Amino acid sequence: MFKYLNRGIIFVNKILSGKIVVIGFGNIGKALVRGLQLTAQDVEIFVCDRGELNPNEGYPEGLDFNKLNYLNYESIPNLKNDLFLTEKDTIIFCVKPQNFMEAVDRWKPVFLNNQDFPLIISILAGTPTELIHKYFSEDCPVVRCMPNIAATIDYSASVLCASKKTPKHYLNRAKIIFDAVGKTWIAQEEQLDAVTGLSGSGPAYIYMVIEAMADGGVKMGLPRQLSIELATQTVLGAAKLVQDTRIHPAVLRDQVTTPGGTTISAIHELEKFGLRPMLISAVVTASERSAELAKIVEEKIKDQK
Repeated sequence: MFKYLNRGIIFVNKILSGKIVVIGFGNIGKALVRGLQLTAQDVEIFVCDRGELNPNEGYPEGLDFNKLNYLNYESIPNLKNDLFLTEKDTIIFCVKPQNFMEAVDRWKPVFLNNQDFPLIISILAGTPTELIHKYFSEDCPVVRCMPNIAATIDYSASVLCASKKTPKHYLNRAKIIFDAVGKTWIAQEEQLDAVTGLSGSGPAYIYMVIEAMADGGVKMGLPRQLSIELATQTVLGAAKLVQDTRIHPAVLRDQVTTPGGTTISAIHELEKFGLRPMLISAVVTASERSAELAKIVEEKIKDQK
């Protein structure tokens, strides 16, 4: 964990010269704050959430509560003059889509009290940048991000896209922020549903693969814990080999497939029962559902307006 301690911290601090406000302190919000504390040590970070913080309940190792500026939802309307935000500052919405409008209503007076709008980053699933512009300002820079749960251990696969009206340097700022919790790519917004189906939901598919492999080990007589650890390390090592060598997975598969051996027999079974078509279908189905949810979210937000 904390693999980014040796980053170019001076460079990061130069780019992230303003305040960062994280709205919503769930898994991704906590991960971002922890990652930013390690990589952008001079940046002033604010956290806004419901209730009071309890350092003893479910917060990631390494998160320094003494460096947090915590804001309760109820106090936001009084921040208009105390938290003056400009184009150097960033607001990251880590709330659920159904809580989006409440967050917008509370924060509008704070960051729309001048013409130097901060960067708005949203990790809301199914909420396009065009819709976000409508509820803040047409002139606000807006970036949308799809991270995944591995952000909690600094291994997120995050994909960013900017609205058509957002200058590129804001997208670069967003990339530096999410690089603090993993690897980050930039894509077109129309690709975000596919990203959701692949990397956003993808960890769940891999958990099922690990579980199934471990069950196979148990069926063949291995102790449960050993079987889980072997399956986990096998998936981790295989993924690392693809990442480090950049060799196509099919080529690497052939390297461990001996003619007439155990692996080709197993591959035959996987092909017979349709492992590849099932995984492809999983990505397609999740992507299509993401697009459906985008329409549902847009209608709900319109109704609430």
